[in-house]
Amino acid sequence: MTSTTYRAIRAKQTPSTITVYQAYSPEIADPALKAQTFVPPFSRDRMTWIKPSFLWMAYRSGWATKPRQERVLAIEITREGFEWALRHCCLSHYTPSEETSQEEWQKELRASPVRVQWDPERDLSLRPLDYRSIQIGLSGEAVRRYVDEWIVSTADVTDTMRQIDGYLKDGDVDAARSYLPEETPYILSEDLQEHLRMK
Repeated sequence: MTSTTYRAIRAKQTPSTITVYQAYSPEIADPALKAQTFVPPFSRDRMTWIKPSFLWMAYRSGWATKPRQERVLAIEITREGFEWALRHCCLSHYTPSEETSQEEWQKELRASPVRVQWDPERDLSLRPLDYRSIQIGLSGEAVRRYVDEWIVSTADVTDTMRQIDGYLKDGDVDAARSYLPEETPYILSEDLQEHLRMK
């Protein structure tokens, strides 16, 4: 089942968790895998971006080939944590509305520990599609909660990324597609959909 709603969250998920992706250098990825959460040299003082879309992560990291993005991690986090982030977010780009002025949005952006942006989803060839995928930037309190409370497990999916890339280079699109994780629409409450400008 897929969703082509203009703004929608599609993700690998269970009744209690959602999987997001991040790409790092081995210096950060290896300790994270060992500890099953992020530890130094990962910095809690920088904004860290999580992405539920596997193909958007593939696009961003170049199938795990770009410098300092050679290792792609699948991080399973609690739904409660994920939705806390969404409730405490501010959109990274101003959308004119009757409720919020640009000045109010700028004030909210500075104060919020979470930023959300909607970027074009990608197809298997990493071309942009005409609907959007969510990217979530965590800072301050949100990073602390993410690292200390939300993470259920971390797994290395670098080999999967590279296998898919290899099949695509060989022209075997069906084999490449068979390695993709199943991502289904993540259902949010009406108020969260409105907060994220999904409606």
